[in-house]
Amino acid sequence: MENVVLVIHLILAICLIGIVLLQRSEGGGLGMGGGGGAMTGRQAATAMTKLTWAFAIAFLATSITLTILAASNGAGSSVVDRVPDAVEETAPALPAGDALLPPTTGDAPLTPPRSE
Repeated sequence: MENVVLVIHLILAICLIGIVLLQRSEGGGLGMGGGGGAMTGRQAATAMTKLTWAFAIAFLATSITLTILAASNGAGSSVVDRVPDAVEETAPALPAGDALLPPTTGDAPLTPPRSE
């Protein structure tokens, strides 16, 4: 279920990017841009603007749906709860005591021979 919603979400994101890039710049942002006509209070809603709103609302709906699905799948579990188990399973067993010392042959001391 989550994968289906995620694919729809990605398709909506691509469509939303495309529809915004296809629209004509009307110059409302920060006083910059295009049209030189008189400033009117409201413009007629074109098909592109309606489609942009539809994609945006659908994108927000899938975002909220993905958040709810992720929260329900992850309820009651934490990554921190799984860390000690993973460390115990993957850590190699270390030898204890004398096994850490280098091997000796007979009764020879561990000092290097002197050069005279």
